[in-house]
Amino acid sequence: MNNEEITEKLNSENNLLDTMESLIEEFSPKEILERGEIVDGTVISIQNNGLVIDLGQKSEGFVPKNEMKSLTNPESYEKGKQIITYVIFPETQEGTILLSVDRARGEQGWKTLDTARQEGKTLVGKIVDSNKGGAVVECEGVQGFVPLSQLIGPARELYTPSGPPKPGFIGMSIEFRITELNRRRNRAIFSERAALEAVKMKLKSERIKELNVGDVVKGKVLGTSKFGVFVEMDGADGLIHISELSWDTVLDPENFVQIGTTLEVQIIKIDHENLRIALSLKRLQPEPWDMISGDVSVGTIMKGTITKLASFGAFARVKGGLEGLIHLSELSYEKVDIPSDVVSEGQEVEVKIIKIEEERKRLGLSLLLDKEVEDIPVDEEKDSFTANIDETSEINEIENKDDAQQDENLEETEAVSKADNDESNDDVEDSSEEEKAE
Repeated sequence: MNNEEITEKLNSENNLLDTMESLIEEFSPKEILERGEIVDGTVISIQNNGLVIDLGQKSEGFVPKNEMKSLTNPESYEKGKQIITYVIFPETQEGTILLSVDRARGEQGWKTLDTARQEGKTLVGKIVDSNKGGAVVECEGVQGFVPLSQLIGPARELYTPSGPPKPGFIGMSIEFRITELNRRRNRAIFSERAALEAVKMKLKSERIKELNVGDVVKGKVLGTSKFGVFVEMDGADGLIHISELSWDTVLDPENFVQIGTTLEVQIIKIDHENLRIALSLKRLQPEPWDMISGDVSVGTIMKGTITKLASFGAFARVKGGLEGLIHLSELSYEKVDIPSDVVSEGQEVEVKIIKIEEERKRLGLSLLLDKEVEDIPVDEEKDSFTANIDETSEINEIENKDDAQQDENLEETEAVSKADNDESNDDVEDSSEEEKAE
């Protein structure tokens, strides 16, 4: 047998195999459809009472006219057009598969919404109705509820709690994110507020890339809390911790700045992962040590405020924001084991400056106002060197705790936002109960 004969025989055998595979595929039993399944089909006939669909099954499918109301122009459908359908009954007594286009669109819509919810995507829907709790929005054939607390755009201005809504409200398009989706309960809750927050976070992530530690930027005061001031800087917001507002003691940030005021602030820390920015107002002001003049000298008595307590004494802030240490031995003529036995944080006191260390930027203070200030002998300074190392270590530890407190307060800010969202979810539940009552 020559090469041509061998090739011809192989081709013949391959064609026979292809034919057998086609026959097997054609006559093999198809996978049985189940009720509620979404299937693709092809229009093979347009009748007065509905559409005949080829689903690739032994039986043909049929969409009754009352199950295709969502089609804008059913008359324009032609043979060969692809269509998505929902299986109502896998097989009727007539041997056809009963289908629905309307239900398919609804189910497909729920799937689309669920995908968007999982991926955190923003969707666009149209307002179709309203009630005393908020707005009803339709998207992908599914109607969802936007509680009034989550309606914050132009639609909020047109919303009316009772009576017909203002012109332009019905039919208005809004962007939203899905906060709850439950197909079994036929419940979908949307939030325009969450969509806006997502836009803000995107802008903040882009803006934060342009900022660097040490930058001086302008910002507007957004609000205050017990631990600081919130400032917005062209799409990015940050916190000025209470300790960074002034070199002087600030007891209440609310009385220190006004909301809406424009400030120049310095960026002192950026957390790119959590999109947090720590700011400072006081670091743009002259440091108190640079302002020391003749009225601040050893022996001067000044008013001060206790700012921190440590095992070796208490820190006090005096005029101009200068901070110094009142050692245990300078708290009282009697022996003191714990500083809190004598003073407390925030307490106003009178102190005497007994030492100025300009190189280390430290003041030595005393509550013993009538005590004579004497120069410390050189030998005594050497003896106290080891103790100073221990005190310096503890001071550094206290400063580190301050930094940690700032981070904690930034986290608390996020917790406050989350609490607001949780409160909004409570509004959703209340609105839901109102709907049921109606």
